Amino acid sequence: MNDPLFHPVPAALTLAEIAAMVGADAAALGPDAASVRLSGVASLEEAGPHDLAFMDGARNVPALRATRAGACLVTERFAAHVPVGTVALRVAKPHAGFVTVARRLYASSLQPGSMFGQAGVAAGAMVHPQARLEADVTVDPGAVIGAGAEIGTGTVIAAGAVIGQGVRIGRFCSIGAGVTLQHTLVGDRVIIHPGARIGQDGFGYVGGARGHAKIPQIARVILQDDVEIGASTTIDRGGLRDTVIGEGTKIDNLVQIAHNVVIGRHCIVVSQAGIAGSATLGDFVMLGGQVGVIGHVHIGDGARIAASSNVKDDVPPGVEWGGSPAKPMRDWFREVMAVQRLGRGEIGARRGEQQGQ
Repeated sequence: MNDPLFHPVPAALTLAEIAAMVGADAAALGPDAASVRLSGVASLEEAGPHDLAFMDGARNVPALRATRAGACLVTERFAAHVPVGTVALRVAKPHAGFVTVARRLYASSLQPGSMFGQAGVAAGAMVHPQARLEADVTVDPGAVIGAGAEIGTGTVIAAGAVIGQGVRIGRFCSIGAGVTLQHTLVGDRVIIHPGARIGQDGFGYVGGARGHAKIPQIARVILQDDVEIGASTTIDRGGLRDTVIGEGTKIDNLVQIAHNVVIGRHCIVVSQAGIAGSATLGDFVMLGGQVGVIGHVHIGDGARIAASSNVKDDVPPGVEWGGSPAKPMRDWFREVMAVQRLGRGEIGARRGEQQGQ
């Protein structure tokens, strides 16, 4: 069996080009900087003579000393550990520089393409006559596009995706295999990974003597420009107001976002987080994995919530909270330490000593 390469082999960059991209001093690299070429990126352990690596953190010094990379992005602090044969590119933020170069080399990996590998509308796709597709839209076999849907140029609709009636999708988007979109407006350059469900009913009922009466969910989902939605994430449409995901926000796999939720710009929501109905997040909020946010609370701009926390109260802007229920990080750590001391019997022993005095 052949070993396939799923991403095209990139055109090589010279050391001088890489230095210019990351802000390293090209003059310090010597006369060969314009001729030495690197064509890949790799970890310190796996890099070879044609790869760029990066080193960030004292724990990686042994790997740095043993690397065979052609060049390594490194801070001034660790430059002396770069082995002979590897060029040290001194930068303030090695990982950020590494990502800059990787994005240039592997630009095609940044946005998923057709699963079928063919441009245009495939023969096996079902596109309603009343749908409107701009030029250069790709629709894979098995995809369904409903009446009145509109899709912008450069967008890819992968195999098995279902685009409901009246859905609007902007330009240069990627809609993954098996995605369903209904009651949704999508901006430009949005990426939705396979299996995501967006725009279905919110979970709303009124209890009564005869059971639970379903509440009509009559609003929409709005995904603004440059949003990315992970695989198997679910975003419910609003009941009376739209569910909104703000510009540049990145949502991981397996996240649940309920009806009427409003998430600000450039937020990060990590896997298995759940946000209940009508909660709001400001801009640049970060939720760790498995965070739960109850309904109607507000998390302020720039706040960070630690993984596995449960947010039941409003969170001020710019703070770090954690725990269940979530609270300021210092208070949470103090409680954790107190419980650990109690478990070791230290607190009871101290009280006994005090009483004995």
